[in-house]
Amino acid sequence: MSVEQNLASVRERITRTGRNPDEVTIVAVTKGFGPDRCRDALAAGLTILGENRVQEAVRKMEDIKDAEWHLIGHLQTNKVKLATGRFTLIQSVDSVRLAEHIAAQDPTQRVLLEVNISGEAQKSGVAPEVTLEVARLVAGLVQLRGLMGIGPLGGDPTPAFRMLKRLHDEAQQRLGAPLPILSMGMSGDFEAALAAGSTMLRLGQVLFGPRPA
Repeated sequence: MSVEQNLASVRERITRTGRNPDEVTIVAVTKGFGPDRCRDALAAGLTILGENRVQEAVRKMEDIKDAEWHLIGHLQTNKVKLATGRFTLIQSVDSVRLAEHIAAQDPTQRVLLEVNISGEAQKSGVAPEVTLEVARLVAGLVQLRGLMGIGPLGGDPTPAFRMLKRLHDEAQQRLGAPLPILSMGMSGDFEAALAAGSTMLRLGQVLFGPRPA
């Protein structure tokens, strides 16, 4: 199926969760796909492309000029200078130290604070219990726009997503400023994320099919 057909199917599934597809932002995760698939996504009506690695994204940016780019993968401090200013949104800020490095390049950079909601050691993100304090510190350095989290590999992701929604609402209240983005939900669990209150989905396989080997 084409990206356009897959997107139509995704929008139908969003509707079945009781959410309005026009109020849910979709980031098309183009990791591992070439510029042609990026263009397919844009032709289907998607406007935001998400990449896990800075250098892979920068190469694609040279070919794809008319997209908004988000960095959704872990950002190493030695790649901050390359990333800052190139991505509309860095979704994977997982420490005050990383935020400090970004602020040194551009304090107006828009970011999300990544929270390790699954408790899995291999995943990045701040611990839930320190999220509110870290959010306060990050918001003092760069433009904090919300929170991001990745659901657990197995089992029901609903408790983890509900926890992130609660942390998002508490952070917004504590900061006294809007945090319009709650980025949670990928190809295998986006319906549960939407039910818990996600405003932004990061979708790859459900749009593009399996990634090339």
